[in-house]
Amino acid sequence: MRQRRVPTFPTERFLRRFASFSEIGQTEDGAIHRPFGSDADLAARAWLMRLAKEVGMSVSVDAVGNIWGVLPGKADTGAIVIGSHHDSVPNGGRFDGPLGVLMAIEVIQSLAESGYENEHPLAFVSFTAEEPNPFDLSTLGSRSVAGRLTQEKLLAAADWNGRPLTEAVDAAGGDLHAFATVRKTADDIAAFLELHIEQGRRLETRGIPIGVVTGICGIYREWIRVTGEANHAGTTRQADRHDALLASSEMLLAVERLLTAWDDDELIATIGRLNVIPNAMNIIPGECEWGLEIRGGDMDKVYRFRDACFEAFDEITARRGVEYGRQPLLDQGAQPMAADVIDVLHDALAGLAIPYLDLASMAGHDATHIASFTRAGMLFVPSIGGKSHCKEEESRIEDIEHAFYVLASAAIALDSKLTSADEVTHEETV
Repeated sequence: MRQRRVPTFPTERFLRRFASFSEIGQTEDGAIHRPFGSDADLAARAWLMRLAKEVGMSVSVDAVGNIWGVLPGKADTGAIVIGSHHDSVPNGGRFDGPLGVLMAIEVIQSLAESGYENEHPLAFVSFTAEEPNPFDLSTLGSRSVAGRLTQEKLLAAADWNGRPLTEAVDAAGGDLHAFATVRKTADDIAAFLELHIEQGRRLETRGIPIGVVTGICGIYREWIRVTGEANHAGTTRQADRHDALLASSEMLLAVERLLTAWDDDELIATIGRLNVIPNAMNIIPGECEWGLEIRGGDMDKVYRFRDACFEAFDEITARRGVEYGRQPLLDQGAQPMAADVIDVLHDALAGLAIPYLDLASMAGHDATHIASFTRAGMLFVPSIGGKSHCKEEESRIEDIEHAFYVLASAAIALDSKLTSADEVTHEETV
């Protein structure tokens, strides 16, 4: 199955490391609680830096706390970087993030041990605060690297208890006052690869071990406020009611009805937060606020679905005698992965005779932001039962082994194909 020069996957070593790392932030019931800024986050950072130094990498922490480990190449060129993140959602799983970070170290170490002489520097990265966190700054590390956050915003940020972000970043080894040094370009990162669990069931359902990510979904969010009329719950006749909660309930069900009718694997919508005002047992709800999120690989579809939702909302609110207002919150376009990196991954899979599926990611990832300024590619391994962000999160070692060989093959191919001229002149993704 292995191509020439690709090292053998050290299964026992990888599993031993993975089990050890999974103990950091583990709860009594087996979940992982390792949010950014926590003691477990700091312990995970120390563990990763210690391992990277042991395998011969030079290790550094940038101004926002991203951890970089570099194995120098024969040429002073942009690095081929492999990585993901080490933090978790509250009470999450073992695989989301750490699989990609530990595999990055494993690929680089195994290539070096096999005697492979890399032209480009080979590097791993563990990005800071990929997951939502108390500072309300998800993908903090990768967005900073891509120039999508400002120093002003970060210096002013604090968590829900008032702890300054500067304090958490300082504890992680960073320094927001040196924020300007974080930004990287295609001259610094010649190519980026990220391995991640799928967090869905598209691969598992089809019995396919590897997914090649063609792009990462766009995300559209609006905050909706439905205004009816608060009144006495006992004395107001049904015919005289203008119930904001019931109107909202019908609007939410309309979103579900439209999703069912569209029947598209790469389009999804969610209402994940709802406030009822005044939220009392004996008062008809006068206001109801909620957030609508739509995700899709094709933004034209996202916008058409949004418009269909609001057409349905217009009819419902008119019929029920209530009004609604809209506040757009996020309009983040879909981000394609680099065509030449996808080709390299396809070639590696073909050479290894591993079945694969091209698919769009319906979750956001660090690769979204790195792909905005340099070549980036991404692989998925199946999630058993589609489970993620929970303690039941699991992927099979057989699929993880496939991913190792694909990443190692792709790193070798990129190291050979990317010349200095390519790194400077390639067309950046937008």
